[in-house]
Order: sequence, then structure tokens, then C-alpha cells
Amino acid sequence: MTGHCRNCLLPAAVPEAKLDSAGVCACCRNAPLIDLDLQEQQRKNRDADLEEALKACRGQGMYDCMVTLSGGKDSVYLLHRIKRDYNLNVLAYTVNVNLTEIAWKNIHRTVELLDVPHIIYTPPKDVYRKLFRFLLGNQEARGAVHTVCYVCAPLTEGYALQLAVEKHIPLILAGYSPGQPDPDRMVYEFSPKMIGETDWTPAEVRDSGLFDAAELGLFWNPGRFPAGTPFPRFLAPFHAWKYSQADNMKLVVQLGLIANSRHANPVFSNCPVNWLLMYSDLKNLGYNPYAPEFSALIRQRKASRWYWAIMGPTVNFMIRRQILLGRNVRKSFQWLGLKPEDLKITRPAAISTLNVDS
Repeated sequence: MTGHCRNCLLPAAVPEAKLDSAGVCACCRNAPLIDLDLQEQQRKNRDADLEEALKACRGQGMYDCMVTLSGGKDSVYLLHRIKRDYNLNVLAYTVNVNLTEIAWKNIHRTVELLDVPHIIYTPPKDVYRKLFRFLLGNQEARGAVHTVCYVCAPLTEGYALQLAVEKHIPLILAGYSPGQPDPDRMVYEFSPKMIGETDWTPAEVRDSGLFDAAELGLFWNPGRFPAGTPFPRFLAPFHAWKYSQADNMKLVVQLGLIANSRHANPVFSNCPVNWLLMYSDLKNLGYNPYAPEFSALIRQRKASRWYWAIMGPTVNFMIRRQILLGRNVRKSFQWLGLKPEDLKITRPAAISTLNVDS
């Protein structure tokens, strides 16, 4: 038996892998049971809804819509499609937290080429440092990436919601690929209930006693707005459009939005702190936490098995040895004032209070 699924590369250490004697994981064995026709119909339904949303947003506010622009291939390509294919008056929006030099190059190049207005928001860096230190020392059972990213991402999404409300923008679009974010938070759309009725402040952060009212106030809370305030829809178009990771990487270079294939590679545009999160999960869980996501894309033929058969072990090697891009592990340790022994799982898997129920 190998250390990963022979078909989709899912690591054997992933709890749901359950490799058989042939080295095939349970996800691949169960693949024939998945109703592909139903999945495709659901995608088409989302596509139809997205088309209506893109029509309905026109002329409704200061801008027709907002695209959250992180500098990765998907957000870059999404901005291109919304500007060029749909000719919408779009606002690009970037949150300046732990973006790489390559991500910034991609952002500036894309904004200039597409000639779109662009707002950059820089939140207090010390709050993030304190937040990361607390979360990494108090991880839930699913590890560092799940613990940190699913606190950090709602912060970023909340900033976008806040700005959209202020500028009366009816629609926010994010470049999440299929499988992002966690399905218990979003599949294609954050529900109206989640945006309009739910306080996004994580309980573990609020209850820690380490964060003051102003710091907790960074999280989205619709209760701060007057009754009757209209809130935007928040959609992930790549959950509706047909998606190919490899195609998006090629297209952004062909279109001139990103300078070269290296800059379009998610490994190089990745958040620097994320290297420390992956280090922690390799140490505590025994596998890279992004492997299940890419394995799912491989099973769905939305990502190249050949590419990730090479890139996956390469990334893990760099992280473990803290060389090349893996040096970000050491830099993040220094920035946060942490040591490997400080990276601890202390809590069971959290049950999300942010759900997709309408």
C-alpha cells in the first residue's frame, strides 16, 4: 500500500482516505455512486442564477459589483471576465494582509490592464499577529489551516461586505474555486441569513478575553446596521461556471494579466503565513491540509494529477526543510515569536455557527 491514493493522490493519513489493498481511497471507490448528472444540473442552476444576478446588479449602486482581488490566478481571471465579458462597472477590492510580492505584481498588472478602480484596505497588523498567535496555540482538531484560515477569511469577507454596504454595491464576487471555502460555510453563495442575521465573531476568539471591543468589531455583524439596511449578495462564480485550474493558470498568462506561469502558480502567490500553517499540519496531522482539496479537483478532472504528483511532494519537502519558499515558515515563526512546540491542537473540531441555510 502506498502513502497516497494511486488515483487522486489523497494522502493515506487523511481520515476519510481508507486506502484499500490496491492503494485506492474510499473517495475514488465511492465516485461511481455520485450522481454526476445531478451535480451538473446543480451547476447549471447556479450558472443561470449567476447570469440573472449579473444582469440585476447593473446600475443599482455606485458600482455594479465588487470583485475581491487577492492576486491569485482565479481572482485575476474573475475580474477579467466581469470587466471584459460582462462589461460591468466593477470595483476591485484587496485586503492588504500577508500578500506576497508576486501577488502584488499580479494585482497591479491586472488592475492597470483592465483599467478598473481599485481599493486597498490595510487592517491593523498587530491584531492579526495577536490573532495568529492565539489560534496557532489553540488549534481545533482539523489543524492550523482550518483553524486560522476560517477565522481570517471571514474577516476579509466581512471587510468586503462593510464596503459594499457603504457604497451601495449590490453584488460581491469572489474567486473561490470549487471546494473553497468549507462547504459548511458556502457553496456558491453565502446565504441571506448568514449575511443579514449572523454575527461572524468566532466564539473562541470572543471568549478568550484577549481581544478588546474594537478588535472584535473587525468581524462582520449585521446587527450593527439600522433595521432595513439592504445587504449585498456574495457569490462564487467558479462554483457556477465550468472550472479548470490548469486552464485558468494558462489563460491569465495568455491574456497578459499575469506575467508568466510561475506568477500564475498558486504555490508562488500563496499567503506567506500559510507556509507556517502547512508546516503545523504536516507536523500535527501528518499531511498537507490542501491535499484533500486538490485530490477532489483531480477526481473531478478539474486539476492535473501529473502536476500535483510533482508539486505536492515538492511543496512538502520545502516546508519540512524550510528552504526556498519554505523559508516563509521560519520568517513566520520569527514574526509571530513562536516555536514549533507552540503549535498545538487543543480543541475538538468546531461545529460552525455560520451555515448555508437560507
